[in-house]
Amino acid sequence: MTDRKNGLTYADSGVDIDAGNRLVDLIKPMVRATARPGADAEIGGFGGLFDLKAAGFKDPVLVAATDGVGTKVKIAIETGLHGGIGIDLVAMSVNDLVVQGAEPLFFLDYFACGKLDPDATASIVAGIAEGCRESGCALIGGETAEMPGLYKDGDYDLGGFAVGAAERGTLLPRKDIAAGDAVIGLASSGVHSNGFSLVRKIVERSGLGFGAPAPFAPVMTLGGALLTPTRLYVKSCLRAIRETGAVKGLAHITGGGFTDNIPRVLPQNLGVGIDLARLPVLPVFKWLAAQAGIAELEMLRTFNCGIGMIAIVEPDKVDKVVEVFTDAGETAVQLGTVIPAEGEHRVVYNGHLDLEL
Repeated sequence: MTDRKNGLTYADSGVDIDAGNRLVDLIKPMVRATARPGADAEIGGFGGLFDLKAAGFKDPVLVAATDGVGTKVKIAIETGLHGGIGIDLVAMSVNDLVVQGAEPLFFLDYFACGKLDPDATASIVAGIAEGCRESGCALIGGETAEMPGLYKDGDYDLGGFAVGAAERGTLLPRKDIAAGDAVIGLASSGVHSNGFSLVRKIVERSGLGFGAPAPFAPVMTLGGALLTPTRLYVKSCLRAIRETGAVKGLAHITGGGFTDNIPRVLPQNLGVGIDLARLPVLPVFKWLAAQAGIAELEMLRTFNCGIGMIAIVEPDKVDKVVEVFTDAGETAVQLGTVIPAEGEHRVVYNGHLDLEL
């Protein structure tokens, strides 16, 4: 084959294949650490494999979810704190799987950037692997795309794809959700991964930099506090489902807050009554509300406000369910009850949020 002098290469266009290969070498041990029954978590092939029989399923229904992290990545990029964003990516999908009663089985990621930085990207994948390990799912593959011209150097975005399974007949929500059932909330770790376009606007107006001490958590920088990873509820929710038999439905509180997410798991004729005074509002939400004068209903539809997961529970087994959640490391609080729906408002709020700093 004839060599052409001064010919362009892929590297000349801004794509470094060697950097991609270095990244694969860096992340292989992280990925391998997520192995579980059904998957060896080895990467390098053209597709990932999962053996449902080896995982112990007899008559499974597969459940799939996909999500990203949104503009929270802008804070990670600006601060250089990339590790937790991978946990966010996993959490946003696997928390959606468990609300349907499914056990997460495997995860794949998609990472796109302008110029690949193997070390920074490896930090992100380390977070993805940690999230997978904590959720009991294998990281069986992914894709890294270096796209100069589409992304600026330093910019990136990422997406996640999770698949889980439940034995046929065990999916949530159950069909017997009824008025009088209890509504239990599980505490969040912070803002999680929703509402960050508003968060960033509030920070900009505050005049604080992400490196400044966080007003609501002075031992942390503002950027570090806002980047607190999304809480993973998989293992605790699976325990409560399996050990009590009393969990009728779960709702992951993401974009849309309580107002939009809880009705997604309820029959059309039912709603919920929530006692806002029982809601453990985290300091970060009090600061955000105070800085921007955000109305209470806007807070409840934009942020989790301190509760990242809702469980609909048989009323006579509330204590048992709370005990299991607590033993699993959750802070659980009874927030209200299921009620007949009246009109278009299916989430009825009583009292007010404690937004005092």
